[in-house]
Amino acid sequence: MKIGDTVRFLSSVGGGKIVGFQKGNIVLVEDEDGFEIPTLASEVVVIEDKGNDYDMFKSGIPSSKGDKAKASHPEGKSIRSIINDIGDTRESFSENDDYDPSERTVTFQAPIEERKGGDRLSAFLAFLPVDTSMITNTRFEIYLINDSNYYYRYNILQVEGQAWTLGYEGEIEPNTKLYIDEIGREDLDTLSRIGIQMLSYKRNKSFIIKPLIDVQLRIDGTKFYKLHTFQPNDFFEQNALIYTIVKNDEVARPLVIDANTLKRQMYAGSHDKSAKGNVDKAAEQKRNSRKGKDEPVICDLHADELLETTQGMSSADILQYQLDTFHKTLKEYGGKKGTKIIFIHGKGEGILRRAIIHELNYRYKQFKYQDASFQEYGYGATQVTI
Repeated sequence: MKIGDTVRFLSSVGGGKIVGFQKGNIVLVEDEDGFEIPTLASEVVVIEDKGNDYDMFKSGIPSSKGDKAKASHPEGKSIRSIINDIGDTRESFSENDDYDPSERTVTFQAPIEERKGGDRLSAFLAFLPVDTSMITNTRFEIYLINDSNYYYRYNILQVEGQAWTLGYEGEIEPNTKLYIDEIGREDLDTLSRIGIQMLSYKRNKSFIIKPLIDVQLRIDGTKFYKLHTFQPNDFFEQNALIYTIVKNDEVARPLVIDANTLKRQMYAGSHDKSAKGNVDKAAEQKRNSRKGKDEPVICDLHADELLETTQGMSSADILQYQLDTFHKTLKEYGGKKGTKIIFIHGKGEGILRRAIIHELNYRYKQFKYQDASFQEYGYGATQVTI
């Protein structure tokens, strides 16, 4: 055994060329990758000298460092290839050291939870003041509330003269609140009358088809600057002004009510009985009062006496209708001197009474007025003498 001999390892696969000797019967074997491997002389066997390339090729050991034939690893790879693979693997791990599994996109969607009783449609439009401490200057957030187990595809429309424009559209999930927009004082006029259309449905399950929702709401801008109009509710921690769109499958009454309709509602009680079987008191009292000159004419201006329903009407609409009735009554009896008319307006906040007194002071100065008898009419009536 001498330097330059080609040897093969006995206890492992591979071999190489002897390049030196060390103490303790150690030989230095250089493999095909140029590594010098210290090995006991008893653990190697000379294959052939460097002149017989044929035998060395058959044994799978290269004849020189530059040959293309490679020593075989149990998996068919050379030692250098294995080391390179390990290096590549470490590099690939180092490239992904910053990988955070929590940054992966979440694609799982939990099924929508339904609540008992939620299959009846309920939806509301809510306004929340941004800063209640500055109610006259604050802005307001608009929310659409879905209080049912159905999805809604909604359109919110704004009126411009006789035409409508699409303000907002989208979809709201079951039993959720959806932020729509934020408005200020300058936007209230454009929202004074809005239309809302809604289509209800469920996903990935059967459901009962509900009628399309198509309502119109009048938004009273004066309410936005009165703190008491924002009330506690079930949907927000803070007080809110909430308009009903649909509740328990009952759609809000459409806004469109013309003068003829209101007139028919006002006088319907003089011919037909209401659900309670009572005749319209105001009309009946007017007819009976004409029997004698000394008997006063009674005109009850309470909204529930003048109209069958006030749903869909704002406070301003109701007040205007009450004043119209007041003017019509004075016009009817204005030529009958000495006639006494009792206008029953109630106590309440005194808004209707102040409006009546204002009209008497500036428009009907020729008529005398005073508080009506407390014993007969309470503290909420005014007597006008023609």
